[in-house]
Amino acid sequence: MTRRTVRIAMNGVTGRMGYRQHLVRSLLALREQGGLDLGNGDVLWPEPVLVGRREHALRAMAEQHGLTEWSTDLDAVLADASIDIYFDAQVTSAREDALKKAIAAGKHLYTEKPTATGVEGALELARLARAAGVKNGVVQDKIFLPGLLKLKRLIDGGFFGEILSVRGEFGYWVFEGDWQEAQRPSWNYRAEDGGGIVVDMFPHWEYVLHELFGRVTSVQALVTTHIPQRWDEQGKPYAATADDSAYGVFQLEGGAVAQINSSWAVRVNRDELVEFQVDGTHGSAVAGLRNCRVQHRSATPKPVWNPDLPVTESFRDQWSEVPDNTVFDNGFKAQWELFLRHVVLDEPYSWDLLAGARGVQLAELGLKSSAEGRRCDVPELTL
Repeated sequence: MTRRTVRIAMNGVTGRMGYRQHLVRSLLALREQGGLDLGNGDVLWPEPVLVGRREHALRAMAEQHGLTEWSTDLDAVLADASIDIYFDAQVTSAREDALKKAIAAGKHLYTEKPTATGVEGALELARLARAAGVKNGVVQDKIFLPGLLKLKRLIDGGFFGEILSVRGEFGYWVFEGDWQEAQRPSWNYRAEDGGGIVVDMFPHWEYVLHELFGRVTSVQALVTTHIPQRWDEQGKPYAATADDSAYGVFQLEGGAVAQINSSWAVRVNRDELVEFQVDGTHGSAVAGLRNCRVQHRSATPKPVWNPDLPVTESFRDQWSEVPDNTVFDNGFKAQWELFLRHVVLDEPYSWDLLAGARGVQLAELGLKSSAEGRRCDVPELTL
């Protein structure tokens, strides 16, 4: 068995998502299992090169995980011919320029979303990558989660009949930062720094809807900032200039309608932080990050509206749990494995920069819809 090394420049790994999900639970987890088995007698060994602005944080992280390479000089790292892949998990406002540099350096790209601050910039990245002949991928982790994989299994098996609607609820209470520390970085709530729940979550909803139910053809959204003042990491108050809640209605190709509420100013009264209810002519399902429950039409009760009588049974108890039937790996790691196989073995891969541009487009049109108080069509993007 031959071990092949792939060197990956990882920019932004001192952030929560870049560190926990991409470095620790994806690439380091691959190393812990002995590398990625390519199925041809070869094993792929990922070698992270940590990149960021804070030298002390990078050094400490490298020492903690037994890594030897880190740098605060992105240009020097990209000029290194031994680097195969550039990965970006920076704040959104810094991502576009860094990705352009990586493309110009001829590196394959894997990046968090959104890929750019506007759809034209996102499309330009896709065009530049195609012209340069570099392979590229955008993180679309939600479709690799156990709950949505179970939902996909139901769809593929024809469980729903004709799918009529999708209802999504996402969010939790993010503390303002005064009397309890906020659990999200303060830049998320400043529009000038690329913050806002629409630019963060609408790209997720685009690929979830696109992959499972059909392309989004129109959007109507109401976007607002419920909490106008928050406190930053130094305990100083600041104006929240970015939206913290969005209420969207999405028309899907084929006729189904999706309604998704996203909020960082909502207290959770559901089983998981995100849940999707799918209703069809033959059955319904409620899927979260890990679990999925179903109710077939043959087992659907017959409720009768009567506000004068108390409810005598739990509606939740009338649903059945979908079994795992397999072992689910971490969703971020699963997509990393597919992208690495795409780079090394040229296996098919569809979650590219064009797919990422669709997410940026939906966020842009969602904000436009809210600002203009109207429904906006979502044209199909091409390069």
